[in-house]
Amino acid sequence: MRFEGKVVAITGGGSGIGREAAARFAAEGAKVAINGRDREKLEAAAREIDPSGDNVVISAGDIARPETGAALVDAALSHFGRLDVLVNNAGVFNPKPFLELTEGDYDWYLDTILKGKFFTAQAAAKAMKETGGAIVQTGSMWAIQAIGATPSAAYSAANAGVHAMVRNLAIELAPFNIRINAVAPAVVETPVYNTFLSDDQVKQVLPGFNAFHPLGRNGQPRDVAEAILFLASEQASWITGTVLPVDGGVTAGRQ
Repeated sequence: MRFEGKVVAITGGGSGIGREAAARFAAEGAKVAINGRDREKLEAAAREIDPSGDNVVISAGDIARPETGAALVDAALSHFGRLDVLVNNAGVFNPKPFLELTEGDYDWYLDTILKGKFFTAQAAAKAMKETGGAIVQTGSMWAIQAIGATPSAAYSAANAGVHAMVRNLAIELAPFNIRINAVAPAVVETPVYNTFLSDDQVKQVLPGFNAFHPLGRNGQPRDVAEAILFLASEQASWITGTVLPVDGGVTAGRQ
């Protein structure tokens, strides 16, 4: 029970990687506060993670707004009395060629991915300043490598900012014993693909990416969640400022 007595806040906790991470933290003894835009989805996730309702609290809102991250931290503090871990997981994805990207597209990526993680990390760090803690960001393999099949200039730029934030905050927050790291996933089978593809398209398209990964398969939420839990745990107590690819070998090279 690595997280017995710990309190964890997770953005994007209603589905995919965030929901899986929330379930894993709870299974290892943590109390969890989860954020997302869809209150009904959050409530369903909370019931599944902890039917008793004692160990999970929800905080709905758009993480692009700084007050939403602050509200998530406040929910953890008011319900559970402390905050030990923040998992900054919320994100958006919709491949579109560079020449077709609009200012609205650009702002959507920067606001949700970079601004959201920036101010939520700030709120969490203020809460952890006296006690120490860990922050884990979900970045992206697309911020490390460009993939022609999924043109993602704005998405990649936003996540590159997330990776840079990790390195800078590792130095700034180290005196407070706050560690910050990131995971950088490749193709992970989560509901994000259903936001721009139909169910039938998802079934047709995603299997085509299995061979893209040297290990021969797409990622699953559990693959990334396990890496997040490691980076948040005492097992990683001497690791900060690191971006960990969780990508089935994509960044190592091609077969």
